Amino acid sequence: MQISSFLKIGRGVSALIGGGGKTTLLYTLAEELRGRGSVVLCTSTHIRVPERYPLVSGGAEELRAALAAHGAVCAGTGAENGKLTAPPLSFGELAALADYVLVEADGARGLPLKAHAAHEPVIPANAQRVVLVVGADGFGKPISEACHRPALYAERAGVSPDAPATPETEARVAAAEGFGDRVFVNKVESAEAYAAAEELAKRLACPVTVGSLYQGVYTAWQ
Repeated sequence: MQISSFLKIGRGVSALIGGGGKTTLLYTLAEELRGRGSVVLCTSTHIRVPERYPLVSGGAEELRAALAAHGAVCAGTGAENGKLTAPPLSFGELAALADYVLVEADGARGLPLKAHAAHEPVIPANAQRVVLVVGADGFGKPISEACHRPALYAERAGVSPDAPATPETEARVAAAEGFGDRVFVNKVESAEAYAAAEELAKRLACPVTVGSLYQGVYTAWQ
């Protein structure tokens, strides 16, 4: 089964938040969904310009033509350091033009875990799905090394920044923040990682999918 089916990504706007692996998930979902309809990839904050998808920086007619020609495109506005920010069209307008709109809604600087500052994540109001991404490779490492915004993560987990990140600390942070109606635990590529992901899933109230985007293997826990 495809990861888009595990996460129940439907037509409309879906937002990806959390730790490292969001961009890989973004591309994986786009490739799966383009077989079912047109797909727009974009951000509500900042992302790197994707090499594999045509970039559309204009209005509705340009986007409509690009989708007809390619099926999946990236919509965005040029920003500093060669990155993209939000597209000129609203997320509602994007959803009216494409079957699927995939939004990377925060950043993690490539780290597997993160806590969210007050200004993030920037989740579109019309998002029908919000997926919190967790990197299993962060478990067992010091919070100071494995987490984006480690002081904030440690505060919400009720531990020291020098303490290891664990399924329990991640569950505490996720509960404190309250973001995401689905959780995807990525980089589950060993028995140890699977045990940690299973422990996290037991502590969360929302549906959890565990697996590896690299291997293309997934399991639904709830």
